[in-house]
Amino acid sequence: MTLMHFDPFRDLERLTQQALGYGRGPRALPMEALRRGDGFLIALDVPGVDPPDVDVSVERNVVTVRAHREPLHNQGDELIVDERPAGDFSRQLFLGENLDADELTAEFSNGVLLLSIPVAQASKPRKVEIANRDGDSRTVKTGSAEPATAAQAASSAPATG
Repeated sequence: MTLMHFDPFRDLERLTQQALGYGRGPRALPMEALRRGDGFLIALDVPGVDPPDVDVSVERNVVTVRAHREPLHNQGDELIVDERPAGDFSRQLFLGENLDADELTAEFSNGVLLLSIPVAQASKPRKVEIANRDGDSRTVKTGSAEPATAAQAASSAPATG
């Protein structure tokens, strides 16, 4: 069986990358990010990478994902086409203050690394009891990040009587 492929534009791009030194450093991992409910999901494509060759670390509000893929060819193989990138890959994600990096989880399945990052509890909308001088109360939904209870709200109201 003979494998032949000729794409002059792809070959020109490859030669330009080799001549100018592009692609020698870590490549970026393709990513999809979305918000779902009270959290964010980030999918990073890492096809052909074994799970032990993937590293996820969190430092303050920066998530760093690194992966390494070895080339398939060995010393002495006659290389016909080489379009699959090999080597080091990385991606850094800067998280907003409203996300809880301590609760970040990671799953690996079918060449996709899925990161799940919940919204911080203090950043979620909550209901606050408002005390009324007449004794009845009502609930108001707010986006305040300060946790308060109905008892705290009542204790801060001026005393009547």
